[in-house]
Amino acid sequence: MATRTQARESVIGLLYAYGLGNEGITKFVDEILEDKKIRNKQKDFALSLFNGTVENLEKIDEEISSHLNQGDLNDIGSVEKSILRLAVYEIVFADLPKAVVINEAIELSKRLASDGAPKFVNGLLDKVTKA
Repeated sequence: MATRTQARESVIGLLYAYGLGNEGITKFVDEILEDKKIRNKQKDFALSLFNGTVENLEKIDEEISSHLNQGDLNDIGSVEKSILRLAVYEIVFADLPKAVVINEAIELSKRLASDGAPKFVNGLLDKVTKA
């Protein structure tokens, strides 16, 4: 059975594709999650995260942008942006434990993103939680 971490990792992949302009991926989310063995409660969890993030994307991007010290959203790498979008959704809209969300985002950024990403993700999410 998949873990919540694996569900989040799959959602990051979906958000990555969506963020690159593949909005049609929303039609294949069920199949993609099934291929990754994300099923039952974890599938429901992943679907709620993906759909919630996509539905609130404008507000999420505004939240991220408001906490950037320099540059804008377009300056953030696509993987890092996907991780941040998911984490901000979870913090602001999903009412999940902030410490858990931030820790998951940092761990996922260590595995999936650039070397400087964990520090950047941690700093930005810390600002979001204190806002």
